Amino acid sequence: MIDGKVKKIIERLLIFLLGVPAVAALVLFLPYKNNLVLNFVIVFFSGIGAIEFSSMLVKKQINISKAESFILGALAPLAVTLKVSFGLSELIIPVILMAAAGWALMSRIFTKSDIENITNKIIGSFSLIIYPGLFMCWVIFMCEWQNPGAVLLFLFITFGSDSVAWLFGTLLGKNNRGIIAVSPNKSIAGFIGGLIGSVLVAIGALLLFPQIFPIHCIECFYLPNYLILVSIVGLCTGIAAALGDLAESAIKRSCDFIDSGNSVLGRGGVLDSIDSIAVAAPVFYMLFFLFFTL
Repeated sequence: MIDGKVKKIIERLLIFLLGVPAVAALVLFLPYKNNLVLNFVIVFFSGIGAIEFSSMLVKKQINISKAESFILGALAPLAVTLKVSFGLSELIIPVILMAAAGWALMSRIFTKSDIENITNKIIGSFSLIIYPGLFMCWVIFMCEWQNPGAVLLFLFITFGSDSVAWLFGTLLGKNNRGIIAVSPNKSIAGFIGGLIGSVLVAIGALLLFPQIFPIHCIECFYLPNYLILVSIVGLCTGIAAALGDLAESAIKRSCDFIDSGNSVLGRGGVLDSIDSIAVAAPVFYMLFFLFFTL
């Protein structure tokens, strides 16, 4: 009989071995319209993540239907997809976001009952528009670079950070847990291991696939400079990924949830699987754009 801990390890490894190649295939082999298929996957996952978030908000007496939660969560990445993959004006993004915000604010004025909770529902609706969808938009913006290596680099940094953090925490974290109240199972060893993993992934990408990093100034084009720049990208992305994981842990702990759902083997729900990606995406985008695109 396999105990729960071993079962979870096997499930996590299975998801990693199947999920990473699947995502890589989406990026590399389906580049049509700036990775349209990947972008729609992000839209869908953002909607499902919003549903899971709304299920936690119920514990705070904030009741928003699954259908409305999905729509609110998917609207921001859908708006960015329309711009990035279909070439619509960038004005489509603020127009759709304002429409979503307007719905969240004004649809409640027709409520006939439970009037005392209208403010909570409005706040909850705004939260569903922002998290995780608005954060996940930055992965879609990366596709606009037409540099699949950069998108994969970001994903591998976040996957690497999470996987190495979990490994270090399992092997070395026994006596250094409980530092952060919202996630007492997280360890200092895991946090340090995650940062090491993210930096090593970034440096490995530079050494093995230097074409990922465009040459934008001749003065910067020598290895020591690039090592510093990619290390900064890896380190900051790793920190953001860890904070994203902790932020979702804080939400779950506040709402008395262990996992956001049970749809992903070994990881819990969709929100448990994309929490690090969501918060790390804008950090990676800004740094990569600043260092290697401008």
